Amino acid sequence: MLRRLLPTLLALGCGLLALGWGLVSLQRIFTQEREDARAQVRSRRVALEQLAAESLRTALAQRMKTHLPKLNAAVGDPLLPAEGYYLLFRGHQFLPRVDWPREGTDVPAQATYTLLAHALEDGPVPAPFQERIARLRAAEAALVSGREARTDAAVEALLRYHAAHPLPPDQELPFTLLMVEYLQRGGDTPLLIRALVREGLPEELGGMARDPGLQRNLLRARPQLTRPDFDFLQARIVALSQALVEPHDAFVARVQEAGAGALVLPEPLDGPTLLAEQWYVEPAAEQVHGLAVDMSALLEDLTQELRGRNLIPKDGQVRLGPGGVARPLKHPGLEVATPGWAAAEADIEARYGLKTLLVAACGALAAAIAALAVVAQQRKYRFVELKSDFVSTVSHELRTPLASIRLLGETLERRLGQSPEAGDYPTRIVRAAEGLHFLVENILSFNRIDKGRWALRPAHVRLEEAVGTLREDLQDAVTVPVEIRSEVADVELDADASLVRMLFANLGRNACLYNQRSPVVLTVRAYPQPGFGATVLFSDNGVGIPQEEWERVFQDFYRLTTPGPEVHGSGLGLALCRRIMGLHQGSIQVASSGPEGTTFALTFPETRR
Repeated sequence: MLRRLLPTLLALGCGLLALGWGLVSLQRIFTQEREDARAQVRSRRVALEQLAAESLRTALAQRMKTHLPKLNAAVGDPLLPAEGYYLLFRGHQFLPRVDWPREGTDVPAQATYTLLAHALEDGPVPAPFQERIARLRAAEAALVSGREARTDAAVEALLRYHAAHPLPPDQELPFTLLMVEYLQRGGDTPLLIRALVREGLPEELGGMARDPGLQRNLLRARPQLTRPDFDFLQARIVALSQALVEPHDAFVARVQEAGAGALVLPEPLDGPTLLAEQWYVEPAAEQVHGLAVDMSALLEDLTQELRGRNLIPKDGQVRLGPGGVARPLKHPGLEVATPGWAAAEADIEARYGLKTLLVAACGALAAAIAALAVVAQQRKYRFVELKSDFVSTVSHELRTPLASIRLLGETLERRLGQSPEAGDYPTRIVRAAEGLHFLVENILSFNRIDKGRWALRPAHVRLEEAVGTLREDLQDAVTVPVEIRSEVADVELDADASLVRMLFANLGRNACLYNQRSPVVLTVRAYPQPGFGATVLFSDNGVGIPQEEWERVFQDFYRLTTPGPEVHGSGLGLALCRRIMGLHQGSIQVASSGPEGTTFALTFPETRR
């Protein structure tokens, strides 16, 4: 049925393909219209987003330029506030400050302070501090004398020695603190001693190194001190600052400053970047500057700017779109959202959806028409199928009377075959019944194979035995003498034995029918081919087949026209042979043909072991 419907299906398929191509082309046009409309809306949005991004870059760059002097000053002076500033120099983060006291409970600074306090009370003086304690006592004696010149000289000598022989922070800070406490006299404290608390020593003191003061020194030395030591020194410095009426609010604030911790920069940092929507950083040669930013306020300012220039409606909004932790300012990911644009895009999608629905409806209608056409054609071929079934049924029913005629003819032949008055009538009856039986078997087998109803029963078939059955089949079926030559050795085929017998019988009968020689010579040769089964050559000495007919003779009901007496037959013999070979996944073709005879080449698949 499917093969008969194939032309109809091909015609409908071509029509549906042409219609489908047209519908697809139409859908592409609708899609392009939608994309063009969306591109117009998107281009305006992109232009505004680029404008907003440029305004954001300008605002942040200007803010960095304004705050850069304060940022640099905070790096140099630990008393200045550093919250909201960022500085990374040669891989080390200076701002925000992250130099907290080190872990531990030991108090070497407090121990040094206690030891030096006992030394000033005539206790033992440790080795590193002997000269310092002596000079400190000299300065204190000069201060007690009340002679200003002598006091200044003694203090200066003390500070020069102090600067020329630096000690570790856990020794230097306690000594400096104790020195100021020992020499402080309230309002009468020498200026150089007072300066050691906050302002530090002036640079014009000859070759003396610049001392920034106790408050700054303690903040800078914080990572080298334990928490107990730092708290002890911080409390003493605050008390000393209060006693000398020196500013200490900034010092206390820096001590309590929380900081932002260490910031992790992306690699590589190609340009100005927003980090976590909280920091704005700019890379330079060996450093990175940064500012803490309030993105909500910045975006609100941008929104107000665009509204003021009538670029977006009052309900428009500038916002940050989805993005990572680091946003390069080249593409900050700003979005400009307005309800009007959303409504326009929804309208575009609605119109596109309606057009798509119409195209789909046309395609569905065409498919329904094609299905109806196939159903109608199928009903038509159903009648042909019923006729074929009727022929098959009739042929099957002919078997029984044919068998009876053949049995009676053989009985008559045995009983009357020697009687002169009976002649050759019984033999002729048997031969005619045999021919009719062979025709019915051909029709039934052809019909079963053609409809796929033949269940293949493969087995190992020896070619020598198949040639033997061919002799038996031709012995009583033809009137001419037949000589069969076999050159098959021990070749075996993986095939259905009954189909192989039917195959050789049809080839043999055709060779006898289309032959004008006596005897009819049939030659069967086999050539095993490793990996490809075997090739069987079936040759005869018949009238031959014209070359232009080599392929047609395998068509259904095709009969070859030859000179001489008319040859009777159904035209199904070679067609059945090709179907038998196809069922075995093999092939049959005319290898050669001429006046001396025809050779058929039969290729069988590899024999399964």
